[in-house]
Amino acid sequence: MKNNKTFGSMLIIAGTTIGAGMLALPPASAGLGFGVASILMLLLWGLMSYTALLMLEVHQHAPAHATLHTLAHKLLGRKGQLLASLAMMFLLYALCAAYIAGGGAQLNDKLVRYADLTLPPQVGAIGFALLIALVVAIGTHSVDMINRVLFALKIIALVIMLALLLPHAQGGYLLELPLQQGLVISALPVIFTSFGFHGSIPSVVRYVGLDIKALKKIMIVGSALPLLVYLLWQLASQGALSQSELMASKELPKFINGLGQLLHNPMIGQTVSIFADLALATSFLGVSLGLFDFMGDILRRNDSAGHRLQTAAITFLPPLGFALFYPQGFMAALGYASIALVILAVFLPVAMVWKQRSQPMSEGSYRVGGGKVALMLAALCGVVIILSQLLQMAGILTKVG
Repeated sequence: MKNNKTFGSMLIIAGTTIGAGMLALPPASAGLGFGVASILMLLLWGLMSYTALLMLEVHQHAPAHATLHTLAHKLLGRKGQLLASLAMMFLLYALCAAYIAGGGAQLNDKLVRYADLTLPPQVGAIGFALLIALVVAIGTHSVDMINRVLFALKIIALVIMLALLLPHAQGGYLLELPLQQGLVISALPVIFTSFGFHGSIPSVVRYVGLDIKALKKIMIVGSALPLLVYLLWQLASQGALSQSELMASKELPKFINGLGQLLHNPMIGQTVSIFADLALATSFLGVSLGLFDFMGDILRRNDSAGHRLQTAAITFLPPLGFALFYPQGFMAALGYASIALVILAVFLPVAMVWKQRSQPMSEGSYRVGGGKVALMLAALCGVVIILSQLLQMAGILTKVG
């Protein structure tokens, strides 16, 4: 039973991580080259794994059912709890905006290609948002049933996609170097966001119990699985297309269609498109359900039809508004999400551990290595990621996507 829980929890971490953010990795890192992009992913995976272990250090001194808000309130007070709530809300809204923009662009592209309908880009965003909103508003059970089917299909599509793409990888493309030094910094927010799984840690702790040895294994192995998938995805996409071709295909539909066209294999384009659709749908379902429940709890809405309709409007209208005014804003919204994710997955764990270590602890308590130097280094990395996004917003750094 214990091994089953450990394995299942690894898949929860991996499943939470592998989603629509994966689609943004090749366009976001197009100007870096495969080698530099891979090093960047390894470093950011290391950062997120380290802060996940910090969360375990905090959890060992709290009840197994403690949430991030409980922990923040216990160690950082009411202000810390408020910061955690605001960051969570901003993160979920930004992710929903990204998925509506990406899903809407995909839907519009299919209407053009298969139905010969040339419609404003906003039509796809509205259609995609309404479809997911309907499923979420009906209830968690409907999300669960639909998500199981879509997730299974997504894994099948992922395996087929990699199998079709990897044989086309060319060594020359993989050896290309960064086009500009600043692009290394610009790519940080989007790549960082693709490793976000910290919201699932309290649920895993509650499920497994305070078995630190098992939880450490879950965090490291569970987050390493997406890293492996991402490296294979980068190998396949950056090996199949040159930097100039990737840089010219930054919009999601163009990137997906370009893979099939440039490799003269329509099946590749179709498979990547199917995977993209499934990744966007499953990611949007999970995130919007979390936001729906989060907002319903804050506003104290019950499960009556009227209250669920109100919660659905509050959940979906703000991110839909972003997608309507910025229909090609998939990667931009992921960049905005990185600011909130840094607060939740880097600053809060570092601050809570710093506070906790200043208090008396029982002998034999688990403590992540590295001491104060590692904590300060992690916080500095978080500052760099946020500065990267802010400088791109200000037009000082080159934007990705």
